[in-house]
Amino acid sequence: MNNSIDPNLTLYAQLSSSAYSIFVTTNRQIYVGDSTSIKSNSYSNQTIEIANVSSSIIYGLFVDINNTLYCSMYNEHKVVKKSLNDSSSTMITVVGNGSQGSTSNMLQNPYGIFVDTNYDLYVADRSNNRIQLFHLGETNGITVAGNTSANLTIELNYPRYVILDGNKYLFIADGDNHRIIGSDENGFRCIIACSMSSGATSDKLNYPRSPAFDSFGNLFVVDTSNNRIQKFSLSTNANQSKSFLEFKFEIALRRVDHPSK
Repeated sequence: MNNSIDPNLTLYAQLSSSAYSIFVTTNRQIYVGDSTSIKSNSYSNQTIEIANVSSSIIYGLFVDINNTLYCSMYNEHKVVKKSLNDSSSTMITVVGNGSQGSTSNMLQNPYGIFVDTNYDLYVADRSNNRIQLFHLGETNGITVAGNTSANLTIELNYPRYVILDGNKYLFIADGDNHRIIGSDENGFRCIIACSMSSGATSDKLNYPRSPAFDSFGNLFVVDTSNNRIQKFSLSTNANQSKSFLEFKFEIALRRVDHPSK
């Protein structure tokens, strides 16, 4: 429950130690990327295999508003999808061709993904140090942040995740810079842990992953190598524009196993 560090329900599923990604839909269905497959788990502790994804590590899962499941294939340098409305449908490639590269139609070790209400796909293109935007039906991406961007944005170092807020502003877990990047009408800037060095104090992160907003505008971050989840509470400053965000730091949860970077 909100503001509690004690779980009120424990779900059991047949998962391997390589279960790196999770997505929960609005109807509370849970999807997990588990080594060679994607599994669905309900609150009744029933686990169903949704798709087989060979031997690629799955760092990114997303279910869009049309109940389509997207999956980033880290080792295969592409993003695939399938309809959850049709149990017989198979995974099809959305972007990337299976080979690593830095051109607009290629990816290199994609991590987190996000699909907005227009079905536009955002990809944290980790090893290319950039965030790629693929409009619906397009296989050539636009670099919206980081390396190869047509416009000066912000320098990224192994960005691992990207999300959008309700105003369609981007927020990026800039992994090897140990910080969170945010955007507004004025462009990109660091909003959390801006020293660009790792640390365990409340104002620092150590390989951040999986940023996510709650309905109150608070931001949660998986602080990987600190073995904790950090909660950054949204506060507004009446003397600043509404888009200006200030975050105060709070350790929300410490009981997180240490995954690989």
